[in-house]
Amino acid sequence: VQLVESGGGLVQTGGSLRLSCAASGFTSDDYVIGWFRQAPGQARVGIACISHRDGSTVYSDSVKGRFTVSEDSAKNTVYLQLNSLKPEDTATYYCAADLTPMGLVSLSTWYTAEWYDYWGQGTQVTVSS
Repeated sequence: VQLVESGGGLVQTGGSLRLSCAASGFTSDDYVIGWFRQAPGQARVGIACISHRDGSTVYSDSVKGRFTVSEDSAKNTVYLQLNSLKPEDTATYYCAADLTPMGLVSLSTWYTAEWYDYWGQGTQVTVSS
């Protein structure tokens, strides 16, 4: 399995970005894609997740209503739309894949980095004030 992120950059407060996560190598449809972010000196935190099986999504409270995760199955690509960006959103953003039973999002584990099996290389998002 390979995950490749793109789309990061420098944006002003209130601006928008769209991150992409191109996925390849899966042999089953039973997986979820999570988005995480990590600021310098801080832990990697789960912010959104989408089920490849049924398209269900979940978000952390810190991004709910501002960020949207979606998938284009034909392109094997998951997107994270970042709107109303704030300086505190500055971080390296990662996508990750978790091979889950029946491909469903687990509400108790989706935000935990240790549960994920594969990771992308990360893309930097910087929000200036």
